[in-house]
Parts: sequence; C-alpha cells; structure tokens
Amino acid sequence: MRRVVTARGKAIREWDPSRDDKERILNDAIGPSGNLRAPTLQVGDVILIGFNREMYREYMGADDG
Repeated sequence: MRRVVTARGKAIREWDPSRDDKERILNDAIGPSGNLRAPTLQVGDVILIGFNREMYREYMGADDG
C-alpha cells in the first residue's frame, strides 16, 4: 500500500507504510476489541480505516447525495 488513512471521530491521520513506524500505524488501526477498526476499505493503493465522512469524500470522490 502507498498510504494508510485512519479516522477516529474527526481526527484523520495519513500514514506512509514505507516511512512511518508500523507499531504506530497498527495502534491507530486496531480498535478496542483488538480487531481492525471498521469500516475498512481498499481504494486503489490506499487503505481507509474507520469512519469519517470527509475522509470518504476526499479519497472516493463521494458527494452529499
């Protein structure tokens, strides 16, 4: 993956797996149950983890409709 994007509430973080610490990425991507946070989508070479409407608009070109 070229980029991992995590969302928790209004906070959106973008990670570069080739440069950023894998442990920090996992800590942001794993939920309190110990599983990967939901929803999780792969869009091309980007993985979106968690829910934030603005994140989906930016990476998927979603509109308000």
